[in-house]
Amino acid sequence: MKSNDVFGLIFSNSCEDTLTELTAHRTTASVPIGGKYRMIDFVLSNLANSNVNNVGIIAKSGFMSLMDHIGSGSAWDLSKKRSGITILPPYAGVNFSNKIETLYQLRGYFEDIEEDYILLSESNNIFNVDFTELFYLHSVNEADITLVYKNMLVPEKFIPMTISHDNVGKVEKVLIQPNVKGKCNLYLGSLILKKELFLELINKAIAENELDFDRLIQKWVDEYDVYAYECPSTCAVISSMNEYYKFNMELMNEELRDELFKADRPILTKVRDDAPCKYGLTSSVKNSLVSQGCFIEGEVENCVISKGVHIAKGAKVSNCIIMQDSEIDSNCNLNYLIIDKDVKITSGKSMAGADSYPIHIEKKSVI
Repeated sequence: MKSNDVFGLIFSNSCEDTLTELTAHRTTASVPIGGKYRMIDFVLSNLANSNVNNVGIIAKSGFMSLMDHIGSGSAWDLSKKRSGITILPPYAGVNFSNKIETLYQLRGYFEDIEEDYILLSESNNIFNVDFTELFYLHSVNEADITLVYKNMLVPEKFIPMTISHDNVGKVEKVLIQPNVKGKCNLYLGSLILKKELFLELINKAIAENELDFDRLIQKWVDEYDVYAYECPSTCAVISSMNEYYKFNMELMNEELRDELFKADRPILTKVRDDAPCKYGLTSSVKNSLVSQGCFIEGEVENCVISKGVHIAKGAKVSNCIIMQDSEIDSNCNLNYLIIDKDVKITSGKSMAGADSYPIHIEKKSVI
């Protein structure tokens, strides 16, 4: 199997119902993360770095910011003559409640693509992996379907689906919402199969009114040769506000950054041309990630700060995530907050959440 014979299909609204504060004005795929990235950048970069040249993104709602971020796909080298990114919005303006109906409604598009294989992925998985290893194992095993998993703890508010397999990777059992304690082989929502089989399975599911995608995977284990591939990279699944906050804070760990952001497999994103960050004479910055275009005059500690943020003189900001173009006026005292885009916090305000309950400030708010 060649990488350019694989079509990448991404679901942009992964875990949207458990990230409601962040997805009120955007889809999950376009949620800012790590100061300069969007969630979808990780899976898109993995596909681009694995030479997958054609990608479709299924968009349910609130996808204007996603379209703005993706643009022509040039940031991921996917705007060439024989490659591209296609946003697949709801057909005829209808939002479908499940994956099966959505995929079935888009079947005409899938029939027309030239690639023989389809790789389905979620947009809220943060990892850096070479998918060519997955393609190779899928071919060598002569598998009908290969599922991607990671041995890890179940993230908060995530509906777990666990995989057990034999010593050659053939899946023996799939459990949905098992009562697990500790680490388990957690299915990450990514799988690869032939386009022909994909269309056959979707048509059959609609005909038999089997609309639960996870239950269908359970059924496929008994009917097809299903194999498992373990993600070799560090992996985070962003499934709740706490998981989102925790991952951003963990990015202060240099070892984690080195594993996720590799020079030979870069995580690519839309470029915004800003001047370097400026630090005033009264500034103090400790253990923080600060993006370009910021102007820091106050005190910052343990924070992830996106592009174009201004923190005025006398402000003290700790343990916060601040999204782009927000303003923190003088003499503010902020702790454990997730401050969305274009927020203005006026002088003298004090606000605090907790490590286990960070407070979200809505986009374009003025406080």
